Amino acid sequence: MKKIFFAASMLVLISCGTNRDLSLKYASTITAEELKTHLFIYASDEHEGRETGSPGQKKAVEYLKKFYVKEGIASPLGGDNYFQEVPASFIRTFPRGRKLNDSENVLAFIKGSEKPNEIVVVSSHLDHIGMTQDGKINNGADDDGSGTVALLEIAQAFRQAEKKGHGPKRSLLFLHVTGEERGLIGSDYYAQNPVFPLENTVTDLNIDMIGRVDPKHKENTNYLYLVGSDKLSTELHDLSEAINKKYTNFEFDYLYNDEAHPSRIYYRSDHYNFAKHNIPVIFYFNGIHEDYHRPSDTPDKINYELLEKRTKLVFHTAWEVANRKDRIIVDKAVKKEEKSE
Repeated sequence: MKKIFFAASMLVLISCGTNRDLSLKYASTITAEELKTHLFIYASDEHEGRETGSPGQKKAVEYLKKFYVKEGIASPLGGDNYFQEVPASFIRTFPRGRKLNDSENVLAFIKGSEKPNEIVVVSSHLDHIGMTQDGKINNGADDDGSGTVALLEIAQAFRQAEKKGHGPKRSLLFLHVTGEERGLIGSDYYAQNPVFPLENTVTDLNIDMIGRVDPKHKENTNYLYLVGSDKLSTELHDLSEAINKKYTNFEFDYLYNDEAHPSRIYYRSDHYNFAKHNIPVIFYFNGIHEDYHRPSDTPDKINYELLEKRTKLVFHTAWEVANRKDRIIVDKAVKKEEKSE
C-alpha cells in the first residue's frame, strides 16, 4: 500500500506546472534529424571502429570535444581540456587490453544553480571494437554510437535550458567513457579517479545501444530494456516508471534486470562501476540484434524516430532527478558481481 501511494505521489509531483512544461519544452530540441546527422559522422569509416586508443578513436573524441566547445558547455577539468587521460599502464591491467594505447574519457559539465555539489551523471561509451582481421570496419552505430549521440543531444537540451535561465538545480556531468568493450576500462578509471567525489554523485543514467530493435520486440517496437533501476533505490525506480508513464509510455522490459540472467547484462556496461560504489543507476538498452559486434552495425539501420523518443525519456528522467527538491535516497545494499572461474 505504501509503495502504491508513493508512486502515485511521484506521478503527481512530476505532473505539476512549470517543471513539467519546461521539461517538454527543452526535450523538443532533441530531434531525429540531429541524432542522424551526428551518428552518420560519429559511426563513419573515418573513425575506423573507434578501437580504444586507436587513431580513429582519437578522431572521434575530437568530434565530441568540438561539439561541446561549440555549444558552450564547459569542461569540469578547466579550460579547453575535455579529456580525462586513461593511461596505457591502467589499461594493461585488464586481460583483454594489454596491447592498447593511452586513451581518454570525454567530460562536459553544467553547474547546478542551487545544489552544485550534487552531481547527476549521464554516461555512454565512446569506443567500439575497431576493425576485423580482414580489414572490415566495425562502425558501431548502435553500439554505442546511438548512446553517444543521445548524450550530445541531452547535453544540448540542458544547455538551451540554462541559456534561458532554466538551468538544473543539481550539476550534470556528461561522461563519455572509453574502453567499455575491453572491460569497462574508462568508467572504472573514472570511479577510481573521480573528478567529483563519488559520495556527491546522485545517480548514473547510462545509455548503451538504444537505436535498434531486437528480435523479441519486432512486433512491438515501443519498448526499452531497463536494468538496475531498483537495485539500490526504490525511489529511483518509481520515479523512472512515473516519468515514462507521463512522457513516453514505453513498455519497459526488465528481462535483463535479473543479475542471474545468463547474459549478465547488469555487470556488462559502465553503470556497474557506479553501482558497485552504492550510486543508484539506470541502464537503458535495446537488446542484442543480428548486427551486434559486426561490420553490419551501420548508421543506416538505426530507427531514428525511436532513438529520438528513447533519448527524450533519458532527458526527462535526468531533468527530474536534477531538479527535484530532495536527492534520490539509497535504501538497498549493493550486490557485488560474483566472478565465475
